[in-house]
Amino acid sequence: MKKIATILKKFDPVKDKYVSREFQSYGIHLAEELDDYKHRGLYIKLAKTHNRSILEKALSFTVDSTAKNKGALFMWKLKELKTTTQNSKV
Repeated sequence: MKKIATILKKFDPVKDKYVSREFQSYGIHLAEELDDYKHRGLYIKLAKTHNRSILEKALSFTVDSTAKNKGALFMWKLKELKTTTQNSKV
């Protein structure tokens, strides 16, 4: 996880004028890593509503793969991780 100081150093108010919260920045980071900038709103919502550790596990799984559609693979792995964590809590 990045420190706030490093995030603020990279923050450009001209380029990032609509990003004001940390989860928005993380959602944009997810979209760029998955090469799916078209669906950045979805990733921002996921960053806001889901546990960061689950998102990190799904992202590392997806980035290491050679899939053509990394966004779909990310969503599949996220669903799988959510169901396994829910089953382990029961």
